[in-house]
Amino acid sequence: MASDRCCRFLEILLAIVLPPLGVFLHYGCCSMEFCICLLLTLLGYVPGIIYAIYVLVATQPDRYYRRGYSEPLV
Repeated sequence: MASDRCCRFLEILLAIVLPPLGVFLHYGCCSMEFCICLLLTLLGYVPGIIYAIYVLVATQPDRYYRRGYSEPLV
């Protein structure tokens, strides 16, 4: 639990310094969130920071949970 808070803190800190990097660490390289953040950062640094922090804070922790893997195969 403490490591989750530490990772979240580092992602937010990196999102302030370099917004696409914080989003990249959370979502990966070819995600829609990363592309939007990269575009906003190229258009303006402050919109990139605002979007990156919003995406990192407003996401649900169970985003990567998939229903199909918990059901038994028949």
